Amino acid sequence: MSLAFLLTTLVVVATPGTGVVYTLAAGLSRGRRASVVAAFGCTLGIVPHMVAAITGVAALLHTSATAFQVLKYAGVAYLLWMAWATIRDREAVAVEGNAAPVSAGRVVVRAVLINVLNPKLTIFFFAFLPQFVPAEEPGALVRMLVLSGVFMLATFVVFAAYGVLAASVRRHVIGRPKVMAWLRRSFAGSFVLLGVKLATTNG
Repeated sequence: MSLAFLLTTLVVVATPGTGVVYTLAAGLSRGRRASVVAAFGCTLGIVPHMVAAITGVAALLHTSATAFQVLKYAGVAYLLWMAWATIRDREAVAVEGNAAPVSAGRVVVRAVLINVLNPKLTIFFFAFLPQFVPAEEPGALVRMLVLSGVFMLATFVVFAAYGVLAASVRRHVIGRPKVMAWLRRSFAGSFVLLGVKLATTNG
């Protein structure tokens, strides 16, 4: 495993995106446990992209403009829905000592969908991993699985760190409605901006 792979992976993972925004929101609204669960869900959302890259489905998405556009706009629609839901549902980002509990399953499902509907991950796995796994190399499949596992581990660790840091300042915003209203609008705006960025991204 090369240093170049590790450094690039860390840069890609640490760059704020939809998964980071969702994990931060989970940490602020529900605390450390929810942030770690959200990080786990975002990590699970990588699995379909990894499988697609390994099985060659990513090649279809890469060469078929229609397939890519369908996946891309599904992702855009979901991000816009997340923005609307964040503004509409005050419990989505509600920092209160007695906040209503949200099941871990619900947190995971939302997190998984966020990354499943992110075509950039498919392109990343298709264009990035092959550079470190020559097709003629014996055991190429195993190597790709190992590198994918490293990418997923880095995602979980970095996202969980983001979430735990957010949860650590949670007590400072408890009982401050204006701060929470600002946070809710900020997260909703972030989802909208990320959706617009995705919509204007060419394959």
